[in-house]
Amino acid sequence: MDGMAGDALSDLLRKVRLTGATFFDIRAQDPWAVCSPAPSSILPKILPGADHLISYHVVTAGRCFARIVGKEAIAVEAGEVVVFTHSDPHIMSSNPELAADPPTADVLEIASASQMPFHINYVSDGSISARLVCGYLACDAQPFNPLLDALPPVIKAGDVKGDAGWLGQFIRLAVSEVAEKRAGSETVLTKLSELMFVDVLRRYVEALPPQHTGWLAGLRDPHLCKALALIHDRPEHNWTVEALAKEAALSRTVLAERFTRLVGMPPVHYLAKWRMQIASELLSTGNSNVANIAVEIGYESEAAFSRAFKKMIGVPPSAWRLGVRAAPGFGGGEASETEGGPADPQREAIPGKV
Repeated sequence: MDGMAGDALSDLLRKVRLTGATFFDIRAQDPWAVCSPAPSSILPKILPGADHLISYHVVTAGRCFARIVGKEAIAVEAGEVVVFTHSDPHIMSSNPELAADPPTADVLEIASASQMPFHINYVSDGSISARLVCGYLACDAQPFNPLLDALPPVIKAGDVKGDAGWLGQFIRLAVSEVAEKRAGSETVLTKLSELMFVDVLRRYVEALPPQHTGWLAGLRDPHLCKALALIHDRPEHNWTVEALAKEAALSRTVLAERFTRLVGMPPVHYLAKWRMQIASELLSTGNSNVANIAVEIGYESEAAFSRAFKKMIGVPPSAWRLGVRAAPGFGGGEASETEGGPADPQREAIPGKV
């Protein structure tokens, strides 16, 4: 992944507030099985305030099997990591046929209140057949997170450079932090898990087949990546398809077609959604008033921004700031030309005017 693609990915990860939280050190002896419940069911205990959890398991010794409940298992060897991106309940086990019950509410309460990492021991006689460092990454899924939509439910990555590669270094550092319990270990593990996830994403993008479509495929196209970077870097600018095409060294027609085919929506709609993601973050974490936020993301009036926000997100900006979210299943409307974006991808882009 080149620098520009990396910048676009970094922009997104910042805006969706990716952070690591809650770590488990699992030592197991065959036969064993651990069920991780749907992260959405434990989110309030793990990381209050976030709306999506990504689970990961790094096998530091031995081997095991990972599977989404009801799906086929995959083998995971020492030095490999498996990431569950879509909040699916899943099982880690010594045998792909073994079942397990999810942890009780009491166990989750104890784990969330304990100093991290939380140790889980499935060994009876001192013989360890597998060891895992596991954890959760939290991020915002609403209102717009194209990365989550572009990822498969499960990603497995191995360290192609062996112990000298990043995953090998992560494993050594993580095991050291778990074993030594030094001051600040939880903070170190948090940052390590975030870096590990970014590295897994890089590997996934680099391994995508040429015919792959989706937001991540857009990062691999140097022309689309340029357009995405411009939108991310200057969301307040009154971008038109023609202006983006000129910067991306493509014709207007080619950019509109390629962007829509690979990213899944026209450039102007992507800009509208990206603006709303920025606005939602500012509403959730900052003290700026709605009028200032409207100007910051390119709208000429608070009224136009408020109408566009409610149409696309499902609730007014003031309600979002208070923690109100749209009802499940709300798809979000596309912004109109006067409220954030025209329906025609060949039209001039989002003016944000009344």
